[in-house]
Amino acid sequence: MKPADDGIRLNKYIANSGICSRREADTYIATGLVSVNGKIVNEMGHKVKPGDDVRFDGRRINPEPNTYVLLNKPKGVATTTSESKGLTVMDLISNATSARVKPVGRLGRNATGLLLFTNDDKLVNKLHSKGMERLFHIELDKNVKPADLNAISEGLKVNGKEITVEEISYVDNAPKREVGLKIRHMGNSVIRDIFSHLGYDVIRVDCVTIAHLTKKDLPRGRWKLLTREEIELFSML
Repeated sequence: MKPADDGIRLNKYIANSGICSRREADTYIATGLVSVNGKIVNEMGHKVKPGDDVRFDGRRINPEPNTYVLLNKPKGVATTTSESKGLTVMDLISNATSARVKPVGRLGRNATGLLLFTNDDKLVNKLHSKGMERLFHIELDKNVKPADLNAISEGLKVNGKEITVEEISYVDNAPKREVGLKIRHMGNSVIRDIFSHLGYDVIRVDCVTIAHLTKKDLPRGRWKLLTREEIELFSML
């Protein structure tokens, strides 16, 4: 019996991606249109393993359909794919799909709110290059001074790096220690860096929206698969 990580035949991998039949894949392989990890492969029986970079006519292919999962992350869960970090976001979406999705961007362990997962490399690369607009509801240890709100709005230099935000304002009908911050930065420490730089401690961080996605009908700790309409809206970013 062969080990589980022995991989699958290249022609089957191509067929599973939906490009063509297995027989047609054999023809494409024979004519040199298929590469694995940067090298042209002409052997139909070549085995492909998870993580291999398989390209058809220069375009990377994936045997899994593109999958998009949205999680409303609870507090105390790590945003990581590592199995050694206790309870992780991957545990929470384990029943969502068999596709090898990964989180896009990060939320700190004690942060809550929306987190997007996908295996769509094209979208991930687009979001990392352009940034992903996220709206956060943030609670600080004390009221935020109007001058500091203005400074953040105009952009700050923190630890030698320029940090720009899309919008920042006080939260309506809430104490002045609560603000809404819209930012494209993908990291999970940027919010704490901004407010620590100005002398505030962050008490609570909640991601309210990601681009056009909201928490509507998505309770804390639950996930959902994105609809076709929600996926198509990413093409407009």
